[in-house]
Amino acid sequence: MALPVKDQLRYWGIATVVFAVVLWFLGDVLLPFVLGSAIAYFIDPVADRLERAGLSRAAATAVITIIAVLVAVVMGLLVIPTLISQTIDLVNVMPQLLRDLQAFITKQFPSILVEGSTARQTLTSIGDAIKERGPALIESLVGSARSVLNIVILLVIVPVVSVYMLLDWDRMIARIDALLPRDHAPVIRRLAGEIDDTLASFIRGMGTVSLILGTYYAIALMVVGLQFGLVVGFVAGLVTFIPYLGAMIGGSLAIGLALFQFWGEWTSIGLVALIFVIGQVVEGNFLTPKLVGGSIGLHPVWLLLALSVFGALFGFVGMLIAVPVAAALGVLARFAVDQYLNSMLYRGQSDRDTP
Repeated sequence: MALPVKDQLRYWGIATVVFAVVLWFLGDVLLPFVLGSAIAYFIDPVADRLERAGLSRAAATAVITIIAVLVAVVMGLLVIPTLISQTIDLVNVMPQLLRDLQAFITKQFPSILVEGSTARQTLTSIGDAIKERGPALIESLVGSARSVLNIVILLVIVPVVSVYMLLDWDRMIARIDALLPRDHAPVIRRLAGEIDDTLASFIRGMGTVSLILGTYYAIALMVVGLQFGLVVGFVAGLVTFIPYLGAMIGGSLAIGLALFQFWGEWTSIGLVALIFVIGQVVEGNFLTPKLVGGSIGLHPVWLLLALSVFGALFGFVGMLIAVPVAAALGVLARFAVDQYLNSMLYRGQSDRDTP
């Protein structure tokens, strides 16, 4: 005999509260395991394809691990040091860029930046803030990363967790499936499938789109000779998951830097703008439809809200789980709405009275 719905809701509610409390107190400890599980989830389709090609699960995991190690070595030796160096240089040069902007506006539009005007004071305060707090911000970020994230542990535990999770992924899913309540297993499987489809579309799809666009922007901007092109490409690719925001932020930053660096060389400035126009055309017409699909079920505003709420509640770990939880809540909300529309609470007696 199945438990009454009231008792089931109580037990699942208690389980949810326990999970939230554990996440609250053990967020930093769980970080490497959350990252490792996310990486395994992201790569699992690749391992499945290698299995279908004839490799065993262990062999597929070994191939993926070797390729990942090679990519990590190349990134560690070539890309990451350059990215850090350009970021520090950009922070250091921003006050000078703002002073140049102030001088340009004063020359071209002298009435705007008269002595004591609000615009002049704003530019001056921004430049002083960046000059004073920019290096300290970078140092605090690096220091907090060393203390909270514990770089050594991340570099050691995350890859190990990823490998083991990837190796046992299918067995774990089968085990979880065997533990589902029998009365609700079909519905849970259907909802889990919808959540997986949403996550696959968003995380795998938009992650791939972000990687492709970030690489394209970085290489193209460096080819045209723009300083800090790698940083701009990284920023533009990082926020591509929010429609149009990546191009707006990256394009504004790139064109602003190009105006200072190439002022008078309109061909170079035009090339920088053209790079982002091409990127948006390719993303909108090829990358997003092919890799993401028409609808992923995650509205950008809902995504930003989830990132803000979970980041405030659970810190960096909360931001990592925000997207999966937002996807799950979205699927559950749609399921609840469908149930409501088919219930007597919504339909009342009208359908019964209709011949």
